[in-house]
Amino acid sequence: MNPDTLAEAILAVVTPIAASLRPDETLDIDAADIPLERPRNRDHGDWASNLAMRLAKKLGTNPRELAQQIADELVGIDGVASAEVAGPGFINIRLDAAAAGVLAKTIVETGDAYGRNDSQQGVSVNVEFVSANPTGPLHIGHTRWAALGDSIVRLLLASGANAVREYYINDAGAQMQRFAASVLAAAKGEPTPEGGYPGEYITTLAGRVLEARPDLLDLPDAEQLQVAEDLAYAYQLEEIKNSLDQFNVPFDVWFSERTLHAKDDSGSSLIDRAVDRLREQGHVFDLDGAVWVRTTDFGDDKDRVIRRSNGEYTYFAADAAYYLDKGDRGFENKIYMLGADHHGYVHRLKAVAGAAGQDPEKNIQVLIGQLVSIRGARLSKRAGNIIEMDDLRAWIGTDALRYALERSPADSPLDLDPELLQKRTNDNPVFYVQYAHARTHNASRNAADSGVDRTEFAPETLSHETESALLGALQEFPRIVAFAAEVREPHRVARYLEELAGLYHRWYDNCRITPLGDDAIESVHRTRLWLNDATGQVLRNGLDLLGVSAPERM
Repeated sequence: MNPDTLAEAILAVVTPIAASLRPDETLDIDAADIPLERPRNRDHGDWASNLAMRLAKKLGTNPRELAQQIADELVGIDGVASAEVAGPGFINIRLDAAAAGVLAKTIVETGDAYGRNDSQQGVSVNVEFVSANPTGPLHIGHTRWAALGDSIVRLLLASGANAVREYYINDAGAQMQRFAASVLAAAKGEPTPEGGYPGEYITTLAGRVLEARPDLLDLPDAEQLQVAEDLAYAYQLEEIKNSLDQFNVPFDVWFSERTLHAKDDSGSSLIDRAVDRLREQGHVFDLDGAVWVRTTDFGDDKDRVIRRSNGEYTYFAADAAYYLDKGDRGFENKIYMLGADHHGYVHRLKAVAGAAGQDPEKNIQVLIGQLVSIRGARLSKRAGNIIEMDDLRAWIGTDALRYALERSPADSPLDLDPELLQKRTNDNPVFYVQYAHARTHNASRNAADSGVDRTEFAPETLSHETESALLGALQEFPRIVAFAAEVREPHRVARYLEELAGLYHRWYDNCRITPLGDDAIESVHRTRLWLNDATGQVLRNGLDLLGVSAPERM
């Protein structure tokens, strides 16, 4: 019996009780509304519900008396071993071993799909993250968003959403001109121009540009700059993509900012059409020769200029056009993941959504990440002024780095300890979880060597207290995934996996899968192998949602 079937059972019990107390009133709840929680103290049972306390006033009765009525009826349901009332009206429910143990077989047979759910079915969401300028290597801040953004999309997909990972390439504007000038100066052996980009990577890019175009310095000055920009941009973007691939972060869409400015056959751009569409919504006005959007209608601190009096568009215009384009591509909901220095963008982007006729509280979500510090980290030798993603990954390892970045809320500052993250001890959270997974595989190998297989399944034999606790945690996984997807918080999966690993280790230390010495193989040994393999499956599925590997040997 899993939480969903238990909730349905409770609903079936409480509906006639409610009808007897209030014949003329409809209860108007379904199974999803039945509150169920895991008691902190396992002596209180497998599940606890405060349903009676929630319904008592509506039904005109005492919460404890209502709880007792529900508990009395629950005891008669197959799979429920006991139901007791505690405090002012809590119902503590204990499942019988057979009903709880069936889950082990279900998980093994469901495999990679266990944990997947339909809580986000029908939701279309575009998740934009990293989006660094293609003028240099990715750094530590991008690394945090890369890990979190990818895992948020994995959670959304696992919960039934139509979700994509999108990278916005900031390849228009003055920064690209400064980038080109920096590369060209390096190609000529000249100092970095004022406001340009320093670092050895610029010299390396210049070398690649000269290798591709030996005639570069023979070209007219304007053409030199354009060739340097085009080639260096392509090389740097290729490096960014490779860094993300190595970090196990695939992007579905690479959206160029230049697309927004490009003119179609009619001579208009996406930005031109975006301004026209916002004007049709009634939120655009003209003042002093400039075009404005009345963003204060949607909580912004001031109205925004979208086109200056000289006819040039502002960054806000590109933001608006990009937001509308996402909607045109079928994404009703948009998630923007921005760095700690981008708080000012929150009201601006929500105002764009409101001006476009959408709900700023529903159709757009802006997540602001806090800073990450790495004890003992050195600045990049290539870039000179940043800590590079590639250096971090090579130093700490992809798995340890991703897991460490994902196990804390995005809005919490992080101080990572590389020495700890490289240890092969239980103090290292990622090692602790991966080791638990590897241990399940080692247990399976040992079982096979001892002749224990899964030809028999007797769930009623899973009666040890550690088995009850382990099964209870395994039941929770689909709900953890659904909730983490809803609130966009991958750290909930990581913390769950650590708890599950601890429960598995305690179970393994108390319950033998293989018989002792020359003892005969019994039903309980074969059934425990199912539970062992089920735990490995859930650990594997959870690590995959975090983009972290699940090694079979360590």
